[in-house]
Amino acid sequence: MKAKQFILPLIIFILGIILTIIGALFKIQHWPYASQILTLGTIAEVIGLVFFIVVLIKYFFKK
Repeated sequence: MKAKQFILPLIIFILGIILTIIGALFKIQHWPYASQILTLGTIAEVIGLVFFIVVLIKYFFKK
């Protein structure tokens, strides 16, 4: 299995996790833009997971 094809989805997913954690911190501290950061983080996580699934399906059907 080539690891290079999974790097981009993994980076997108990790960025989503980081944004979600930062958004939760903003929410706890009642700082502005907390909801927007949480939303962006969650969307990035979903995009990363969907992208990972697509790459995984392409890899297994290629065999």
